[in-house]
Amino acid sequence: MTDDPYHLPQEPGRNLAEPTARTGPPPVPGADVVPILDQNFDAGSLYPLREAVAAHTTQAGMPEPRAGDIVLAVHELAVNAIRHGAGHGRLLIRAHDGALHCQVTDDGPAQAATAGARPQPQATSPGDASWPSQHGSGLWFVRQVADHLSLQTGPHGTIAVARFTLPHS
Repeated sequence: MTDDPYHLPQEPGRNLAEPTARTGPPPVPGADVVPILDQNFDAGSLYPLREAVAAHTTQAGMPEPRAGDIVLAVHELAVNAIRHGAGHGRLLIRAHDGALHCQVTDDGPAQAATAGARPQPQATSPGDASWPSQHGSGLWFVRQVADHLSLQTGPHGTIAVARFTLPHS
């Protein structure tokens, strides 16, 4: 991922890692909006990241049960940035157009990301039967709880943006 707050919509049939003829990506809608949260993270700072997300999303007007969904979704995106990217990343949350936009970026090498992939069960030992492990379930989960998820992967990293609609006041 990259600290660059840009997103290119995926064109049907195009690999996200392929270069385009465009001179540069257009700015993300709302990129000029001051973030309600701007926080760097790594493997050792996931707990404070989750706490900050919970506090800032509820303060922005998201009901607590829905804020819990956002905390889990951001956690999954951050873990992906740590595991499959540079080992660290950055979270920006902006409130605009009636929604919270949670952008997780990293500057790691491009990895194949399939946002709609179904989780694949992984073999567990007999003692682990109550805690099955599945690869690929993080993005699947984010797709289930977010109103929209976009991914942009390229040679300089990945940008994931999950959108959550704010309740009408």
